[in-house]
Amino acid sequence: MSDLSQPPSPSADTDPAAPVRAVAVDPPAAAGRPQIVGRSPNQLAWLRLKRDRTARTSGLTLLVAAGVALCAPLLGWLTGIDPTDKFVDRLNDFGMPAGYAGGISSGHWLGLEPGSGRDILLQLVYGLRTSLFIAFASALLASFVGVAVGVVAGWARGWLDSTVNWLIDLTLAFPFLIFALAVIPILQDRFYSEREAPPPAFRVALIVATFGLFSWTYTARLVRGQVISLREREFVEAARAAGAGTGHILFRQLLPNIWAPILVTVSLNVPQFIAIEAALAFVNVGVTEPTPDLGRMIYNSIGYVASDPWYTLFPGLTIFLLVLAFNLFGDALRDSLDPRSTR
Repeated sequence: MSDLSQPPSPSADTDPAAPVRAVAVDPPAAAGRPQIVGRSPNQLAWLRLKRDRTARTSGLTLLVAAGVALCAPLLGWLTGIDPTDKFVDRLNDFGMPAGYAGGISSGHWLGLEPGSGRDILLQLVYGLRTSLFIAFASALLASFVGVAVGVVAGWARGWLDSTVNWLIDLTLAFPFLIFALAVIPILQDRFYSEREAPPPAFRVALIVATFGLFSWTYTARLVRGQVISLREREFVEAARAAGAGTGHILFRQLLPNIWAPILVTVSLNVPQFIAIEAALAFVNVGVTEPTPDLGRMIYNSIGYVASDPWYTLFPGLTIFLLVLAFNLFGDALRDSLDPRSTR
């Protein structure tokens, strides 16, 4: 029989000297409260861009256009038609396509070109490829030059900044389109005589160089202002105090903080170059034969507007939709990258 007068042995629940056990607390989600997930500025911009219907529609249009342009050789292989093939046997005595709506048939979905007899669909697809290549290459070249000049001017200060600003003002003083109309034929005559036909790649490279070297000023001025506003910020001072060099500060500290306006500038430069390239081809200063081009298709269709309006409609509508989609997507991208935007 146990001794009832003996005090009970101390336990962890009654002993004040015993260590306190940790009690598990349910997370906020388990308690019925929504869990807060932090997002980076890039993630927030992507979410705003995905929720924008205009961005989705215009982005889908651009993806389809880019896919069609990249698959142009595949379309030629499937149809067995080359963009330079001429079906003169399907033209009447006046050089007009025989059949309905400019010769539209199962073998030629958009008809034939009056006079030459080339397939309009293949000309359109390969012309879209040419326009997109020239526009993107020019935009990348202009952005590269503009970012390099803008970073140097904004960081260097002093006489170098003044010289760059003077160069930007001098470049902006040139009327770009008139200068392009004058310089492209002059440079071509400098390398090729009148009896020599320059290769199509030479004219394309000449157009890209002209666009890129005379369209960098807006990007340079934008980047210069961004660098001036960021070079005295705390993170730059901390990088200097840590012994970081100028190259590290420029490429690892400043450029990652100004990529958003640069991206918006590129997205808005592309439709501008598409329209300017079409305008140069329209006045017969752009891409030469036999390279397909949308602007030259419109130029060639001037004499057939009354008799075959479809020939003018297809390339004109393609340029209109392409430029509109790029402009709408650029506006949506700018709004999504703006942290103060409510879209």
